[in-house]
Amino acid sequence: MGTPIPERIARHCADAVDDHADRLVELAGSLHAEPELAFAEHRSAEKISGLLEREGFAVERGTAGLDTAFVARAGSGPLTVAFCAEYDALPGIGHACGHNLIAASSVGAGLALRDVADELGLTVLVVGTPAEEEGGGKIVMLDAGVFDDVALAMMAHPAPIDVAAPRPLALAEWEIRYRGTPSHSAMAPHLGVNAADALTVAEVAIGVGRQHLEPEQLVHGIVTHGGDAPNVVPADTRAVYDMRAPDVGSLERLQARVRRCIEAGAVATGCSFEITAAPDYAELRHDPWLSATYRDAILELGRTLLPPEQERVLPAGSTDMGNVSLVVPSIHPAIGVESGGAVNHQPEFTAACVGPSADRAVGDAAVAMARTTAAAAVSDEQRERFLTRTR
Repeated sequence: MGTPIPERIARHCADAVDDHADRLVELAGSLHAEPELAFAEHRSAEKISGLLEREGFAVERGTAGLDTAFVARAGSGPLTVAFCAEYDALPGIGHACGHNLIAASSVGAGLALRDVADELGLTVLVVGTPAEEEGGGKIVMLDAGVFDDVALAMMAHPAPIDVAAPRPLALAEWEIRYRGTPSHSAMAPHLGVNAADALTVAEVAIGVGRQHLEPEQLVHGIVTHGGDAPNVVPADTRAVYDMRAPDVGSLERLQARVRRCIEAGAVATGCSFEITAAPDYAELRHDPWLSATYRDAILELGRTLLPPEQERVLPAGSTDMGNVSLVVPSIHPAIGVESGGAVNHQPEFTAACVGPSADRAVGDAAVAMARTTAAAAVSDEQRERFLTRTR
């Protein structure tokens, strides 16, 4: 490891996680068994915050005006670390992104450092961040000042393989709605203004435009409402589209292109349209020193990491942790689980997020994040660098 930590501290981190292993496994399994969607994770938030409260953390619930957000605090040192816990699931397929494991590993990291926080000059936060899959809970909390005093932040995300520094993309999500005029599809179709046609024109324009997208730009979407009856000219249609790009500048250019496609549907049919935008997710930027230190720590635990040159070309999703990383030095490594070839957001990955491999991932991620934080605390140079951010 770039900055060695005292063997006693390193051993304490591992022993503390091992001592709490049963509770962490039980937490991950309980979250998995009762998946909840974005901004409605009431049972999940209470399970996590309740455990931390019972373990001596001071817990603030309803943080940033979000019912299912919380901040749990231990220690009183000047260097504040935030372990971000996610716990929202996906519609229909539950914890197919493994947020149950994210929550448990962040709790584990917090518990690993709780008893040595003051010795290391740390304030340890476990920050409950709802709605990563949809809505951007971290963005709301960032805007509300929750991360203002945080010097470094981290979390570990389950994946089919271990990756020290994956490259999540910037993301914009739009709900598109066209409004036209209904009419009888046989008796008087000429009196109708067809909102389904508007959506079709937009989809075709987006589809043929993919040839001209910039590198790493992606567009994908679904129709959520296409009409009510085949004998009525559709007057109200809706779709949701995601746009991804390597950085926020590229994302802005992509949004402008897609908006023109949406406008084309309205111009071609005479419909009106409206766009409802969710908060934009920024690309994620790993702090190089934290990332290298985590890499050393996870390798010491016997894991095999993807080589750095392959990290740069590995396909990635998106996360609201990106917004945090543009403000707070952060890492967001991927912790591998045995998934039989399944990837995130597949039902088979849901099944992989419980069991022995998932349990090991929770413990290893917790220990590696705790040791990475301890290394930052004992390095005079890095400690000063991180503290400068909060002054």
